[in-house]
Amino acid sequence: MNPPFHLVFCGTPRFGVPTLEALVRAGFAVDLVVTQPDRPKGRGMEMALSPVKQSALALKLPVVQPEKIKNNEDFRAQMESLRPEAIVVVGYGRIVPQWMIDLPPLGNINLHASLLPKYRGAAPIQWAIACGETTTGVTIMRIDAGLDTGDILQQRKVVVDPEDSSETLAPKLATVGAQLMVEALLELKAGTLHARVQDHAAATLAPILRKEDGQVDFQRTAAEIRDRLRGFQPWPGAFTQFRGRQLVIGSASIANNVLRVRPGSLVVEGTRLFVACQDSSLELLEVQPEGKKRMPARDFINGYRPQADERLG
Repeated sequence: MNPPFHLVFCGTPRFGVPTLEALVRAGFAVDLVVTQPDRPKGRGMEMALSPVKQSALALKLPVVQPEKIKNNEDFRAQMESLRPEAIVVVGYGRIVPQWMIDLPPLGNINLHASLLPKYRGAAPIQWAIACGETTTGVTIMRIDAGLDTGDILQQRKVVVDPEDSSETLAPKLATVGAQLMVEALLELKAGTLHARVQDHAAATLAPILRKEDGQVDFQRTAAEIRDRLRGFQPWPGAFTQFRGRQLVIGSASIANNVLRVRPGSLVVEGTRLFVACQDSSLELLEVQPEGKKRMPARDFINGYRPQADERLG
């Protein structure tokens, strides 16, 4: 790459780290890394660095952590002085203001973890799994003023394994997206990459997760419940109520047996624990009663001795 391609990188979570590292390996000049301020974390509430900041420091890249960016004149002056050719945004966690959108000649280039226009929003990986997708992917897009509505530059599909959770799928998408970002930027620089407008009529949303999204509704099918369990890891997870207290479902599998009982009813077969769903049943493999540690179903049966007429929810 000659002369150097000058970039600013904006990102915060672990999902952004592979892209930052790939850009450096490919020879891009990352003149500044913008990430969220350090936040207190854990029981000791010690200040924690974002994964992107940790990576940037290891790569000896300059880092800035503005609390706000829209009306931050000092930050704006710093960005304008760098005159980046493009700004790369991967999970930064802030709305990009118009002055940033207008700043670089090649635009603000975003890695989004879905095949846009599907799953626009803050939680595309979680909702893709929760909705039972068997294929998802990544999109390189040019940011505009809308919510993930910008023109598409590149896309690549990724298969969702039946056992994938959001925790296992995210690193796969991050790795594929990092390489695709490098390819897209090189083609943009060469003038060989042509953007295409999204089909806005086909858009679906992946809103930020709420605690109540983890509440299990046993009127759903067993497959739907298990997909939501996989998608909503590690938070909000999947939870219900047993004897008036919260019960977290740690893991479950779709069972072949159809239980002739109301949805939510528990059935014990030896050391195995089943719960009726709208169409069939789930075998609960691991659960966590409120105030207790996660345990296999066998230990839950031995400790709580659920009765035939007891229900979850």
